[in-house]
Amino acid sequence: MTRTIGGCNDNGGIYMFAGKGGVGKTTCAATAALHYASLGKKTLAISTDATPSLAHIFEAAIDDKPARIRDCLYISELGINEIEQMWDRKFGRDVYQVFFSIVDIDYDSFVSFMTSMLPGLSDEFMVDYIRELRISGEYDTIVWDTAPLGQTLALLETPNMLVEHLKLAPRIYSRLRISGKQEPVMNIIKRWQKLSADNLAFLRSEVRFSLVTIPEALAFEQLEGIFGELGRFGFGVERLIINNVVRADGSAFLKARAEQQKRYIDMIYRRYSDIEIIELPMHPCEIKGLDRLDEIEGSLFR
Repeated sequence: MTRTIGGCNDNGGIYMFAGKGGVGKTTCAATAALHYASLGKKTLAISTDATPSLAHIFEAAIDDKPARIRDCLYISELGINEIEQMWDRKFGRDVYQVFFSIVDIDYDSFVSFMTSMLPGLSDEFMVDYIRELRISGEYDTIVWDTAPLGQTLALLETPNMLVEHLKLAPRIYSRLRISGKQEPVMNIIKRWQKLSADNLAFLRSEVRFSLVTIPEALAFEQLEGIFGELGRFGFGVERLIINNVVRADGSAFLKARAEQQKRYIDMIYRRYSDIEIIELPMHPCEIKGLDRLDEIEGSLFR
């Protein structure tokens, strides 16, 4: 069986890097973004992690969003402020007019309440933000660094969650007696349903999933459940990256670690032989800064 070191293709598009916390998905995403930018593709690396580390890995200050790192390479970390702005632009004012008719609340408090209360709202608009970036054509390639896997799966489920919520919404909202010239509540709900459906279709048809793992017992045991969850939503994993693979150099300690890892690496190849598998060796130094990222680019890409 062939074991691939590298092999990622060089086409533009949207690449999502997902994995459990601490496996190195942000490092892989940053390396991929650097690679595509080096090919002359205008590339955005964007993080939707609540505790992002893209800026840390690039050793860059994000004073502006997106921040320019080098020619063709930009990074951005999406936070609650951006989510509230998206809510405001898409539905905030319209929905506020409905609620203000029955509840006396200032707009800023209303936005904070809605973005924290409604299940999946923040994740929904993160997906929609990236979808709109793709439609705009501003970037040739978007590399998406997601939150740790449990949160990522919740993000993927968000469109379905909102559809279920919106199925019930008309029974409640249609009974509101609203005066004035506000947009009918049912029209707002229909627009929201379309946004949710568009985002789900976008995830299925345009986002290419790379799953990052490490060769350890717990990580291996989690893979089957992860693939099952992704399959349930109709998403296929294009690439499985095994990170932090130990290369023995004569040290008894490293030899023992490499032998322990080999068991799980072999099982990964046997179980997931139908997708591309890439091994990334463990490095002696922390991967941080452009020079370090350049070093591992050769392992992720031929």
